[in-house]
Amino acid sequence: MRISDEEYFRSCVAKERHLAHLLGHHRIEECYENAGTLWENTTQLPKWTRDWAACGALMTEHGIDLRFTVLPGQTEPTAVKAGATTVQVADHPNRDRAAMTAIVKEVSFRLEHHRAKKAA
Repeated sequence: MRISDEEYFRSCVAKERHLAHLLGHHRIEECYENAGTLWENTTQLPKWTRDWAACGALMTEHGIDLRFTVLPGQTEPTAVKAGATTVQVADHPNRDRAAMTAIVKEVSFRLEHHRAKKAA
């Protein structure tokens, strides 16, 4: 089921907020006048699910391997794998957004898993 553009946009911001918390940003705000941009004090946080410059830096910093899955007999990718995370291309507006989401989800998973190991 495809969600609306507004719902998709809000889900991107939510993923970015979650990742920001995992990366140690705790005083995060989203100003009404600048919807979709997260701030910590006066510093604008990266838009990891919506900007390749931010997402690319995140990908290389965490050593994320990115692969596209093309099913036999097809020419277009149906899924994106970022590390152990798989995201379906059809659930996103385009391949770029699917790839950025996969990277953000994988980094979030790794950070959460690392924290869980430390706590144990």
